[in-house]
Amino acid sequence: MEVIFLMALRKTMMLFTGFLFMGVLLVGLMSCQGLALSGNGNRSGGNVTQVGKDGSTSVDLTQLQTALDQFPIGKLTSTEQAGILYVREEEKLAHDVYMALYDKWNLPIFQNIASSEETHTSAMKLLIERYGLTDPALPEEGKFTNNDLQDLYNQLVAQGEQSLIDALKVGAAIEELDLLDIQKYVDATDKGDLKLVYESLMKGSRNHLRAFVSTLKNYGVTYTPQYLSQEEYDQIINSSMEKGNSSGSSC
Repeated sequence: MEVIFLMALRKTMMLFTGFLFMGVLLVGLMSCQGLALSGNGNRSGGNVTQVGKDGSTSVDLTQLQTALDQFPIGKLTSTEQAGILYVREEEKLAHDVYMALYDKWNLPIFQNIASSEETHTSAMKLLIERYGLTDPALPEEGKFTNNDLQDLYNQLVAQGEQSLIDALKVGAAIEELDLLDIQKYVDATDKGDLKLVYESLMKGSRNHLRAFVSTLKNYGVTYTPQYLSQEEYDQIINSSMEKGNSSGSSC
């Protein structure tokens, strides 16, 4: 009887251990899936963003394409489609405004960040091509399909041409608007590929905001946020420049 009891106990323990292992494995798989959907973890494809000494933050398009290829291509909602097309032109607006202000003031920060913004708008083009959308971006600088963005471009360039300080404030304002607009589209999607691109762009916008604010400080000007809440602004400005993505996940 004792031998039978011990054999039954051993069998029960083996079954329990098996169930425990399966439970841990299932939790691990669910965690990896959550990381993928949020654009983090091994699907990040390594260092998708590259940060310069001045804070200009570019997207490595080759790394980004490699990362995007790991995601399934789903069906876009109307909101997701509108977001891709809008952000494509909004990033072009940032580039075009900064180039216009560089031509006016010849301050390197505008040219450097404009170069980064060119990679941002190219990142959005990757999504347009991935989902077979019609690209709204026009080849001419300062020209936009979206009438609201056309009006905003005209307004910002006129404001930035008034003085160098006004130009730097325009730069900071653009990055604030980018952060708010892109966050809206991040919240409206559950697609990992869209989140990956959007979050890479937002990292760039936070770094660019820090760069413009720091430059204003060098001119003795304390910048006041124009669109972000004071709490959101302080959280960004009081933190360091963000570096490239980590690819250290074991998922």
